Amino acid sequence: MNAPIKSIPPSEAQATPTTTAGMIGLLIKHPFLKGMSPHQVRLLTDCAMVENFKSGELIFREGDPANRFYLILEGKIALQSYMDGRGMTVVQMVGAGEVLGWSWLFPPYFWHFDARAVEPTEAVFFYGTPLREECEADHELGYELYKRMAEVMVKRLQATRRQLLNLNPVPYKSS
Repeated sequence: MNAPIKSIPPSEAQATPTTTAGMIGLLIKHPFLKGMSPHQVRLLTDCAMVENFKSGELIFREGDPANRFYLILEGKIALQSYMDGRGMTVVQMVGAGEVLGWSWLFPPYFWHFDARAVEPTEAVFFYGTPLREECEADHELGYELYKRMAEVMVKRLQATRRQLLNLNPVPYKSS
C-alpha cells in the first residue's frame, strides 16, 4: 500500500506552482492523484506545469497527436465531436477536480475528441511522452496511472453512450 503524502511545511506551502514544492502542493490536492506515494507525485512534478486557457480556446483537436494530459483546477472544458448533420456536439463537460485527456497513454496516441475551454480554466499540464517513458521504467507508477486513466476512459465511454442514446432512441417492442 502506498504511504500517505506528507503535508508540506508552512514555509513551503506559500511556494508558487513553478517550484517543486508549489507543484507538489497543487498535485496532492487533486482527486486524481489521491493515494499516490510521495515518490510518484515527485516524479509527476518533473513533467508538470500550470497552464491557463481563455474561454473559447481550443486545447486539442480530434485526430491530432496526443502527448499530454491535464488535471483541471478551475474552470470548465467541453469535450466535443463533429457529427454529420448536427455539427459539433458536446459529449461531456470536464471541470475542477477532473482529468482531461487519456489518449496520451494508449496507442496510437491520437485525440478522440476536441477539447475547448467554455470558461477561463486553470489546469496542470503534464508532458505525456516523457511520462510514458517514466512509466516503462517505474512499473508501479505506470500501473497507478493506467488504473486511474482507465477509470477516466470508462467515464468518457459512458458519457458517449448516454449521448448516443439521447440522439437515437430505439423504441422497445414486446413480442
